Amino acid sequence: MRLFRLITLYMALALGANASLAADVASLEALREGSMKKLVFHAAPKETSKAAFFLEDDQGTATLEDYKGKYVLLNFWATWCAPCRKEMPQISELQAEFGGDDFEVLTLATGRNNPAGIVKFFDENGIDNLPRHQDPKQAVAREMSVLGLPITVILDPQGREIARLRGDAEWNSDSAKAIISALLE
Repeated sequence: MRLFRLITLYMALALGANASLAADVASLEALREGSMKKLVFHAAPKETSKAAFFLEDDQGTATLEDYKGKYVLLNFWATWCAPCRKEMPQISELQAEFGGDDFEVLTLATGRNNPAGIVKFFDENGIDNLPRHQDPKQAVAREMSVLGLPITVILDPQGREIARLRGDAEWNSDSAKAIISALLE
């Protein structure tokens, strides 16, 4: 009898959690306007890559698990990608406004990108608040099914993917800022 009660309680909690998740997704989707309409929220969080990537300036390696505990806007980009170059200063604005203990922008140059070229690009665009990490063999990108660039994903504090945007977007728009604000509430 006790097992039956526990199973019933577990099922009720699970159904309540799923209903809450659906309500949260619906409220976040309602904030999407303009280019942010391309941001797709998942019905359930997805696991991410366990592969290592290179930290900027030869500081070693890291994995996405190292960023657990906060929301992460993970941007896959390349120096040769025109839309990536256009949106990077906008993504920098998000980091300037929201970056801290609860939110971080993580940029990951995917594929062949000359480290000196990355530094030059960041310098030319006045970007000094974003990391210049690299995924030269596309291990992280491959495990996360990144096809084409740019791709931006939002990770929850448990390190799971909760949303994905294919292509470029206006990351400094009121819509993008409202979405990040809502996540952080």
